[in-house]
Amino acid sequence: MLFSEILGHDYNKNHLLKSASQGRIPHAQLFIGPEGCGTLPMAIAYSQYILCQNSDNENSNGNEACNLKFENYSHPDLHFIFPTVTTEDVKSKPKSIDFIIDFRQFLKENPYGSLFDWYQLLDVKNKQGEIRVDDAQEILKSLALKSYEGGYKIMIIWMAEKLNIAASNKLLKLLEEPTDKTVFILISENEEDIIQTIRSRCQVVHFNALPEKVIEEGLIIKYNIDPKTATKIAHQAQGNFNKALQLLSDDGEDSHFEKWFVEWVRAAFRAKGNAAAIQDLINWSDQIAGLGRETQKKFLDFCINMFRQALLLNYETPKLVYLEPKVDKFKLENFAPFVNGNNIQDIFKELSDAMYHIERNGNAKIILTDLSIKLTRLIHKK
Repeated sequence: MLFSEILGHDYNKNHLLKSASQGRIPHAQLFIGPEGCGTLPMAIAYSQYILCQNSDNENSNGNEACNLKFENYSHPDLHFIFPTVTTEDVKSKPKSIDFIIDFRQFLKENPYGSLFDWYQLLDVKNKQGEIRVDDAQEILKSLALKSYEGGYKIMIIWMAEKLNIAASNKLLKLLEEPTDKTVFILISENEEDIIQTIRSRCQVVHFNALPEKVIEEGLIIKYNIDPKTATKIAHQAQGNFNKALQLLSDDGEDSHFEKWFVEWVRAAFRAKGNAAAIQDLINWSDQIAGLGRETQKKFLDFCINMFRQALLLNYETPKLVYLEPKVDKFKLENFAPFVNGNNIQDIFKELSDAMYHIERNGNAKIILTDLSIKLTRLIHKK
């Protein structure tokens, strides 16, 4: 992957290029940035620059055979670790190596893809992905071998916040006593979810969300989108290039989430003093409960965002509102008056609590039904 293919982050690109060209390569780095900002593509481009001994900003003029291997993300000295779950093919002790072909295909299709996209590809259902101690054992095996090219070996750990305790402890020992010419690049969206002892042993590089102008230019150049549409999508994407790509498709996750959200709040409106409408909320809870935990968590996070946007509109700050629901006969400005300072904190609390309980394997049907009945009361609070 070429540095020129990565959107924005010129300062971080220059920092990584300069340090690598001067031979100052830390053995452990932690790339922190929000979804869709390009931390994973940057880690791959940086790895290519190091392993192929490239000499310019375009990641070329080095070992051309080595550069060709990176086109398929299959360089033998580049290793990936990422969250996994059990599947029909891998019924126990799943490891990253078991899914490496799928992961390489995932990278080819969209290197800006999110963890949720990866889970969708794995069809996780009610399972929740994590990086297990078996992966840490694979790291030990991989790093015990000599490098194929005779130089560095690089281990990219994507979504490092998903390391479980056993894997974190084993990784910690590797970071404390690294083997020669070994580079760890940990990638995370939530720095605080990584144990402090691992964070303290890494050089942290922070990445910001992408500016609207950068996303707009990326859509125009890479996908030949007309400037007017690109400007609109870039605003709605809120610094997330992956979301911008989803907005290009009417079948993106947000379109499904919008539909479920509108069904939910409409049923909640009807349910006050109408016992028959309670059945609609129960049916809705049944539908969402069957989606799988990761989808449920993502949807509840979307709901929090919808309520936040409605509140901003109610408080007459339309410039901060970027969501434009496409569901028939649903307008955010008509919904906004029902979201105010008297109920927003309670709504946020109930949604956050529901996410917490679902993440900890609570019964989704009970959690969502309880949330729906509470919303019926809160949404009518003046």
